[in-house]
Amino acid sequence: MGRTGPSRRALLATSSAVTASVGALALAGCLGQAREPNTIVMTAATDVEGIMYADGDGPSVQQALWDAGLDEDISVEIQTVVSDSASRMQTTQSALEAGRVPPDIHMMDSGWTVPFILRDQTVNLTEAFPSDVVERVDDTYLDAILETARHPETGDLHALPLFPDLGFTLYRRDLIEDAGQDTSGWETEPPTWETFATAVRDARDGADLDYGFTTQAAAYEGLSCCTFNEVMTTWGGAYYGGTDTLFAAGDRPITVDDERVVDAIRMMRSFIAGETENTLDGYPQICPSAIVQWTEQESLDPFAAGEAVANRNWSFAIAATGTEEAFGEDLGVMTRPYAVSPGEAAYEGVGGTAAALGGWNLAVSPFTERREEALQVLEAFATEEVMLTVFELGGFLPPNLDLVAEADPEDVGPVARYADAVQVASENAVPRPATDLWPEQSALIYQAVNAAYRGASAPQAAMNDLAEELEQSEAEVEVDGS
Repeated sequence: MGRTGPSRRALLATSSAVTASVGALALAGCLGQAREPNTIVMTAATDVEGIMYADGDGPSVQQALWDAGLDEDISVEIQTVVSDSASRMQTTQSALEAGRVPPDIHMMDSGWTVPFILRDQTVNLTEAFPSDVVERVDDTYLDAILETARHPETGDLHALPLFPDLGFTLYRRDLIEDAGQDTSGWETEPPTWETFATAVRDARDGADLDYGFTTQAAAYEGLSCCTFNEVMTTWGGAYYGGTDTLFAAGDRPITVDDERVVDAIRMMRSFIAGETENTLDGYPQICPSAIVQWTEQESLDPFAAGEAVANRNWSFAIAATGTEEAFGEDLGVMTRPYAVSPGEAAYEGVGGTAAALGGWNLAVSPFTERREEALQVLEAFATEEVMLTVFELGGFLPPNLDLVAEADPEDVGPVARYADAVQVASENAVPRPATDLWPEQSALIYQAVNAAYRGASAPQAAMNDLAEELEQSEAEVEVDGS
């Protein structure tokens, strides 16, 4: 099934080359020592370049900041950076290690904000913000995204979440129901993986489509932080023995070689290769083999073009494919299917449905000479008016997710239509292990999992080797005493 062109909002969203976590506010600017007084420079990618300043007389984030109380002589200028999260981390690290300003505000992936906090390279917002702002953030923001912005030892807030993101399973409700599967209730109670896989296969075959289920399985951060993290969690597996050890490296168990983790890989191998070695019975082939090279946009394109039944992606994909010009209410949205219930899982916080946590935080550089102005900008970003403007113009979820249920889809787009699924995702959000070891350990994980998905390594052998590598990495922390 083909589709007509998407709306402007959908075009803004689909233009992004997103990784584990998507999106940023961006506007190209001419930076340097000659910048205007009271100009605050903030890093961001170019994926939503149109939302900071008005297009003609339309709304803009800059205007929303002023309307929310930011002094009108303070403006935000964007220092554009690449969209790739790992490269952005390196750029941020170089600037902060050199004490270089601008930028005054760094936009940090929720997956690597904590290491900068631990290195004293961020301003303590709990101390710098007015107490009422801190209280409002603590009371209304999604807890899971706040944890990525806090000092893991003191609990103080060192960055302000700009927007969280959550993993969703998008599916063609019309095609699946035409094939005989009732999807009522999936938005709040996703089915088992077996039910989902069978339904997708039948819908694909019945509609004579090229693809069943598309997802991200390339050897990159998005696999370890997010897509495999979700699948593993829904099988009752964990990297480090549950969710209570995610933010403290060194003294924690390594559990990637457990049976539940290995079975999660075997299921995905079944989805990719069908009945062959190192697969599981009862799970049909529904994924193209190309997913082992796909990130977000590559996996979305076939689904958006009407060539696939289902796709795992982020909220921007809902904004792109849920419009009336696209699939409209034929688009179904839920979190991940599951294999093991929470009660059957061996570890705390796993089993049942899951949604990976992504998103971006704003941190003030400790080297800025415009600290008070930068703090004013962050205070304005913490208002509902600005959150809703970012949601409306870019399709990015507000850190106060209650605003999604209150929003009118006519104002903010189709994501608001799926407020129940967003709520379930927030309740089952799975963060990545955001310690200072994560960048190194993430690479070990995604290389091992991708090799097993491709069939280059047997799942159990791959996870045994990975467990040894992670244990060595953790042991080095204990030796260093850090």
